[in-house]
This record gives sequence, structure tokens and C-alpha cells, in this order.
Amino acid sequence: MSDVTKIVSDIKSGNIKPIYFLMGEEPYYIDKISEYIEENILSEEEKGFNQMVLYGRDVSIDDIVDNAKRFPMMADKQVVIIKEAQDLSRTIENLTLYANNPQPSTVLVICYKYKKLDKRKALYKAIQKVGLVYESKKLYENQVADWIRRVLAGKNYKIDTKATLMLVEFLGTDLSKISNELDKLMVVLPKTSTISPKDIEVNIGISKDYNNFELRKAIGEKNIVKANEIINYFGQNQKANPLVVTISLLNSLFTQLLIYHSLKDKSKNSIAKSLGISPFFVSDYSIAAKNYPMRKVSQVISLLREADIKSKGVGANALPARDILKELLFKIMH
Repeated sequence: MSDVTKIVSDIKSGNIKPIYFLMGEEPYYIDKISEYIEENILSEEEKGFNQMVLYGRDVSIDDIVDNAKRFPMMADKQVVIIKEAQDLSRTIENLTLYANNPQPSTVLVICYKYKKLDKRKALYKAIQKVGLVYESKKLYENQVADWIRRVLAGKNYKIDTKATLMLVEFLGTDLSKISNELDKLMVVLPKTSTISPKDIEVNIGISKDYNNFELRKAIGEKNIVKANEIINYFGQNQKANPLVVTISLLNSLFTQLLIYHSLKDKSKNSIAKSLGISPFFVSDYSIAAKNYPMRKVSQVISLLREADIKSKGVGANALPARDILKELLFKIMH
């Protein structure tokens, strides 16, 4: 995020590169940087003749070079944006000749999603000399919650810890999806609000009481009644609560409990750091560890593997997801 801020700051101050090569697994920041360039380098009057957006599937490298070599009309610069440039991955190195001697009055933006340039090859080295290569890396799941808080803080909002985890659990690490849902919340909630689980439930449709986060908590506490209520809800809402996601999250819980049991230092900060969790949740893991000793944790991980295989239709005689989950829950909690 600091790299993106620096790119924007440089553009604002007039330090504009002739080539921006935006690449990597996380498309969110690639889109944000290209949108900023599209909206801010040229005035509205200049854009008509001097700004174009092309798509990788529709053009060749020669087409890109031809457009980049044009001179601007009644403006100091022209902007050429190539979206979905990963469609040109087989020929992208052919851009090296242009990158060695780019048109100074052109701002060429290459959006190369889900792929990366080979840093050993000529194109990467050429762009590094005259332009900017930005790699947008996928966030790990334990980094997304902090990202959500930072984004909201920048717009004068706060968010409850449980509400954050509900978003991460439901939307995963897709920053574009998360950003869209945050935008919805900020439309309906006044500035300075603290977004609550209830706000998530009402405006996004994620149940605040019946979700994988609450299931993990109920299993950790050995709260059989609550856990059964949640899996019954899942059985009636299978599309919104796929079994494969539930098994994956439970596997994560018990894998973390294995680590917990192996720790010599069981102080709050040590546990949080070792498990990659917020200190806020350490007490949940301490309770779960008391309920599930090391031997039981190992057994549960084996049970989860079996359930995962059954969920994929192997040796389960096409059991419904609800029955697989009920059987799994019974075996875990007894």
C-alpha cells in the first residue's frame, strides 16, 4: 500500500514515468493505479484526442508501439493504457525495443494481471531503467483484516473485530470484492461509524450468528447445541456456506491448535505471533486447547481429511453435505 501511495504522490508532483508496468497476482492495486492515471494525468479537454484504452486480446505489440510513438495533440502528453495485457504474455518481450527508447511525451500503462515479468530478461531491465515496474502481491488471509481496517480508517470509519472476520471468511482475500462490499457499507452508514456484525448481516447478507467463524468458536468451546444450530443453518443455505470452505477453516483451526500445543512460551503475545492471529482471539484458542489435547487434535485433522475426500464424492455414496458435516461434528466433539 505504501508503494501505491508513493506512485500516486510522484504523479501528483509531476514525476511521471514514460512506462508503468503493473503486474502480479492481486488485480486490485493494478486497477487502482491505472484508474488514477486514467483520471488524473490529462485534463478532460485533453483526453478526447490524447488518451486511449486498449485490450491485450485485441492488439499486438506492434499496435501498442505504434500508438505509443504518436505525438500528443494540443497537450504535453498522451496516455495509452493496455488492460488485460497478460493476453500478450507470449510476445510481451517484443516490447523491449520500445522500452529501450520510449516516447518521452507518452505515458504507457501496461496492466499485466496474474502474471509477472521474468526479472532476468531484457524487458524487465529496460523498464526498470526508464519507467516503473510495480508488483501487486496477493495478501495472506491474516493480512486482510489489517488492510480492511486501514482502508476504512482512511475514510473515517472503524470496524468491529468480529465484523472484519466475517468479511474475510465470506469473501476470502479478494480485495476487489471486499472493497465493493465496504463501499456499500459506507454508502448507508454515516462517517465515524463503527461497522458492526449487525451492519454486515443487514447490508451484505452474511449471518452474524450462523457462519464459519461462529462454528469454529462453538467447536472450540465444545458447545454442541450451538454447533448443531449452525450446521443445520448451513444445510438449509448450502450455496452460501459450501462444505469445502467449512472443512478448510476447521482444518486451519486444528492446525493452529497443533502449533499452540507445541509452544513453550504460552504468553498472549507469543501465541498471537506464532498462530498469526489477533491477541483479541488468544483466549478462544486457549479454551479450545484445553478441550482438545494434542492427541485429539491429531485425530481431528485426520477426520477433516476424510470429510474433505467425502465432500468430493470419493467413497461417500454421494452423501449430502449436511450429513457429512453432521457426522464430522459428532466425531470431533465426542
